[in-house]
Amino acid sequence: MKKRELYAAKIADQVVLQNDVLQPQDFVRLRVLTGFADIPIEHAKRALDGGLINVSAKYGDRLIGMGRMVGDGAMYWYLQEIIVLPEYQKQGVGTKIVNHLVDYAVSHSTTGKFTTIGGVSAKGKEEFYRKLGFEVISNGIQKMIEIS
Repeated sequence: MKKRELYAAKIADQVVLQNDVLQPQDFVRLRVLTGFADIPIEHAKRALDGGLINVSAKYGDRLIGMGRMVGDGAMYWYLQEIIVLPEYQKQGVGTKIVNHLVDYAVSHSTTGKFTTIGGVSAKGKEEFYRKLGFEVISNGIQKMIEIS
C-alpha cells in the first residue's frame, strides 16, 4: 500500500458519520466552500427536511463533509451533494459517505430483487463514482444493486 493510501485510510477510519444532524447553515457553508452555488438558508432547511437522509462527516470536532439522499424511499434513490472539503478529498471520506448512503438505500428498499441509485456527478468527479461501481450515463450516474 502506498504512503498516501495509508494516510487516506487513517483519515477515513477516524471520520464519524452522523445521520440527520446537518444544520442548514452548515449545508450552505459546505456548498460554498466546495464551489457549489450559495443558497438561502430557508432553501437549505427545506432541502434537508425534504430528503430521505442526510449524513454529516466529522473529523474530530470539525464538519468536513456531507451527503444527502432524496427520492421516494421505495423505488427511486438519488445521491445529492456528496461534498468533502478540499483538504480532505482523496482520503476516503467521500467513499465512506457514498457507501453509507448506498447501504441506507439497500436496507430500506422494498422493490424486490433490485434497486437503482442515481445521481448527478459534479464535472470531473465521474471517475470517483465509477470506482464505486456506478455507471456514468449521459445525464448522471446510476448503480443497479441486487437485494439479497
